[in-house]
Amino acid sequence: MITKLLVHRRRLALAQPFVTAVRRADHLDVTLVEARDDAGRSGWGEAAVSWRVTGESPESVTAVVAGPLADAVVGRDPADPDLPGMIAGAVWGNAAARSAVECAVLDLAAQRAGRSFAAGLGAASSSVRTDMTLSAASVAETEAAAVSAVERGFGTIKLKVNAASDLVPLLRTVRAAVGDDISIRIDANQAWSVADAVGRLHAVERAGIAIELVEQPVAAADIAGLATVRSRVGIPVLADEAIRTDDDLDRILAFGAANAVNLKLAKSGGPTATLRLATRASDAGVSVFVGCMLESAVGVAAAAAVAGACAPNRVHDLDGGLWLHGSPVVGGARYERDRILLSERDGLGIETITEETI
Repeated sequence: MITKLLVHRRRLALAQPFVTAVRRADHLDVTLVEARDDAGRSGWGEAAVSWRVTGESPESVTAVVAGPLADAVVGRDPADPDLPGMIAGAVWGNAAARSAVECAVLDLAAQRAGRSFAAGLGAASSSVRTDMTLSAASVAETEAAAVSAVERGFGTIKLKVNAASDLVPLLRTVRAAVGDDISIRIDANQAWSVADAVGRLHAVERAGIAIELVEQPVAAADIAGLATVRSRVGIPVLADEAIRTDDDLDRILAFGAANAVNLKLAKSGGPTATLRLATRASDAGVSVFVGCMLESAVGVAAAAAVAGACAPNRVHDLDGGLWLHGSPVVGGARYERDRILLSERDGLGIETITEETI
């Protein structure tokens, strides 16, 4: 049975600044949850926190894990099928903390069953592909970063853009630099109004520049606006910040607001909720991508296992661990070119945590 939950924090520098339409980051405060059992095993999860995305902090995660989430799981069998529901019902909100606890519990359950974390979720493959995200920057800087990503083996790149980005010269330059065989995605992180989004995307279409999709062009709450963009442009629209819960998906489906959704464990509250959303979206004809926040290989491994279970052949959005100098743990998943290779050891395959840094 589960004997305790612990929270560990590690501060890791980023390989380079991470810049989007809404924030800039130079380091990451990694927040890990450890679930221990009576046989001395440890299961691991990561709470990817952001005031702008999850409304959580390392301090809030520590408090809720020590309180209602520990009350929900300590003393119970990690393989208890009711545990995900108990975690979800233990506290309102706090999706990243709930996700970290559920991942840690599922890691323990997989170890006790002698199988990998991914196999425990029903994934048939031990690897998935990811894109490479490029920070919002000048045209010349983005061109250089795109070429570097392709040289490192990435077949799909995602450009972060903002209200100041001039899309046509940016995309024309990048497309010329990387060639026609590379997929290009753009992510506005809610930076545009509906009219601005339609105008910018029409300009890209008129210029004949091929891009795979546009991610969250307008405000997350503006589902009707998102639907308007989708109806007026030919470029597929991907909802990200707009989808967290089943109610959000209901609104997106009702409005016909998106061609695809980007599901993240830290938004949805863990693997169980994310897989439920993935099934519902797929059944409705909406494509599913699994993404991550700026997080370490611990959170990325759990997300990649979910991706392998619900959409194994898609190129997902799971490059978060590549932004960090090092890892807070030894073992687990690793990157090889544009693939995330999941551990084939029991659970997530994490051997130990690094020394305390915060």
